Amino acid sequence: MPTIFDSSTSTPAPAKSKKTAKLSASLLSKGKNHMGPLTFFAVNPDGVRFETQEEEEKVILFLRQHIIVNFPWVVVAVVAVFAPTVLFPLLLRLIPPSVVVPSGYIVVGALFWYVATFGFVLGNFLSWFFNIYIVTNQRLVDIDFQYLLYKNFAEAELVKIQDISFTSGGVFAALFNYGTVNIQTAGEAPNFEFNSVPYPERVVETIRSLIGQAGSNP
Repeated sequence: MPTIFDSSTSTPAPAKSKKTAKLSASLLSKGKNHMGPLTFFAVNPDGVRFETQEEEEKVILFLRQHIIVNFPWVVVAVVAVFAPTVLFPLLLRLIPPSVVVPSGYIVVGALFWYVATFGFVLGNFLSWFFNIYIVTNQRLVDIDFQYLLYKNFAEAELVKIQDISFTSGGVFAALFNYGTVNIQTAGEAPNFEFNSVPYPERVVETIRSLIGQAGSNP
């Protein structure tokens, strides 16, 4: 997909800096926001904490991938739920009349089909729900769960961020305003990708403002 917009801290324009300062100040001045179970973008979220959070550390942004990214697998799941009502009769018609298929086989096949469909839905939902990105007034945090058995926790201090940009391409990304935020860090700190997050420009601008504050208050 072609890149619709690519913003980088390496060549900021003066007008952009003013806009960034105003927008970031507006975001940071907001009170606590209530978190719903399917929240994918929250500024100053209420009740969000993570295991290595320090006492004076404040969560500024809570992010998941935009909920619309679930649309493809939801469509597949809906088709899979109704597929047996069409697929099974077609398969039975292909069987010669002389062959009798026990009804128990049909029941077991249907159960297996729906268990597999449920596993598909659960796996995709948990992957979206538990993979989160957090921006605090001190660092960035990327928490990835894989099937609830393996967790990858990555973080980078704001003062170590060297470059930040975002890309957004495609019809869905343009309609629903989401994109990937790319963050390059110094030293051994890992580079970050906040994939398919909503309002990527606002995310970039907020992180820039926090970097400026962290740099002025070592």
